[in-house]
Amino acid sequence: MNNSKSISRRKFIKTASIAGAGLSIAFSAKSYSSIIGSNDKVRMAVIGLNGRGKALFGAITKSKNAVVSHVCDVDKRTITEMLKMTEEIYGLKPQAETDFRKILENKDIDAVAIATPDHWHAPMTIMAVSTGKDVYVEKPCSHNPHEGELLISAQKKYGKVIQMGTQQRSADTSIEAIQDIHNGLIGDAYYGRAWYANNRKSIGLGKPVAVPAELNWELWQGPAPRKAYHDNWVHYNWHWFWNWGTGEINNNGTHEIDICRWALGVDFPVEVNSSGGRYAFKDDWQFYDTQVANYQFPEEKMITWEGRSCNSFPEQGWGRGSAIYGTKGTVLIDRNNYRAYDLDGKLIKELKEKEESATTNTIGEGALDVNHMNNFLDAIRENKKLHSPIEVGHITNTLCHLGNIAQATGRKLAIDPENGKILNDDQAMKMWSRDYEPGWEPRF
Repeated sequence: MNNSKSISRRKFIKTASIAGAGLSIAFSAKSYSSIIGSNDKVRMAVIGLNGRGKALFGAITKSKNAVVSHVCDVDKRTITEMLKMTEEIYGLKPQAETDFRKILENKDIDAVAIATPDHWHAPMTIMAVSTGKDVYVEKPCSHNPHEGELLISAQKKYGKVIQMGTQQRSADTSIEAIQDIHNGLIGDAYYGRAWYANNRKSIGLGKPVAVPAELNWELWQGPAPRKAYHDNWVHYNWHWFWNWGTGEINNNGTHEIDICRWALGVDFPVEVNSSGGRYAFKDDWQFYDTQVANYQFPEEKMITWEGRSCNSFPEQGWGRGSAIYGTKGTVLIDRNNYRAYDLDGKLIKELKEKEESATTNTIGEGALDVNHMNNFLDAIRENKKLHSPIEVGHITNTLCHLGNIAQATGRKLAIDPENGKILNDDQAMKMWSRDYEPGWEPRF
């Protein structure tokens, strides 16, 4: 990161403190001991308790050598619901907080799992690692490509573990499929086609209303420019608004684009184009319910992602998946299956996951969450290799961001394959970052 744009950890935390409720974080990351004994459990906090937060709580509880000591959400109603669930299902009573900064200043907490709205993912991760905590952050890891660059710099500076929640990277069937592809099972793999299909309904036309008394709207918005509260935004439809969300391509396309990229062994593309729109309904949804994004790579390989948010007709019997095409055959992969075919369409290999994971609901929980969380914990305790380290997650999410930028600008983008940045298009490059609420900019 450019030194002229960086500030000290002390100043960053002071800035973040002033911008909410005057809470200071007083201990040094360097003095914080992250050494965990062989018999000690990693003490974790889950931040953001709707949807994926519930799945991550379950994954931590089912994982080895970890415990959820704290939960956190800006909505007191959500906390009440979560505590009821944790007691009824797991027999647990974690401590609850409404301000995540109290989680970060707590030296008894080793790591955090972040399942907040997208606009908080990178800023909160940066704050967490700067206070000595390892981070499991849901995808997308960033609201824009620049935030991904900041995350990589923060990880290098503080040396903490950051895992992005692309849990299919921890699926035994997917791992074996990728190994087979790389070992030549289908010859030279050159094309990955990813898809996602759901049956989302209209979000309607919202209207400004009073903020619910139980919701801290100021802290919910955090780094995002301020908006007056509307009745159709919280707690899910924010996904479809540029101010907080990143659209379906980042919400779900991240997973399958990541698998295709992994299978083909490619990083940043040289060219991106996208077509689509909001076709199914006329409402407040700002992104695209139908989108086809194409990526051309310097290795003469390509990836296509097709998103159909409002038409759930399956392909290959699956609502989501990836097809990898090679000179000698084809591999089909989803979260629960792996099938390989020769060029004549004959099935030559098939594997299924031992336990199924959900695919198209809004929580997406399953055995892969546990696998991925165990990998994260092994990296903390035993320095094992992460399946989705932040530098890998950043590349995948940048592809998704570029798909949105190409769609928003309505033109083909030329890309620098070394860093993913857009070439010769100043208007498009303005979308590489975003405007922040003054005082809430992600810095370290």
